[in-house]
Amino acid sequence: MVLVGVGAGESNMSEQSRQPIRSVIDHLVAGKFTELEMLTKGQRLSAPEIARAISVYGRRLVVPPDDAFKLMDVVEVRNFKPPQWSVNMPLWTEEEGRSDLSIGVTLISDGEGFKIELDDIHVL
Repeated sequence: MVLVGVGAGESNMSEQSRQPIRSVIDHLVAGKFTELEMLTKGQRLSAPEIARAISVYGRRLVVPPDDAFKLMDVVEVRNFKPPQWSVNMPLWTEEEGRSDLSIGVTLISDGEGFKIELDDIHVL
């Protein structure tokens, strides 16, 4: 596996590829952890693990502003079939605005869109 860095917000990924990240965040904000586990096929994190990570952080997640997606850090995973990207995105909270909490997501091209794997929820 070879990772090739792309500057925050400067990837060649289309708007279509940002939609899965928005979907993950929307599920987190709404507290729909079971649905998020189903969306990501539970590849890395189960609903209880997701809930625990959010609970431990102790703040209320909110939907980030539209321009926040410029902060998305995208790394293409080279030499993988199908094509994959590793994405890190900061989250927003009611108390802090942009928080130290972020998500790590792998997007896997399926020819028509992307399969989503929620790799991590972590504090930067």
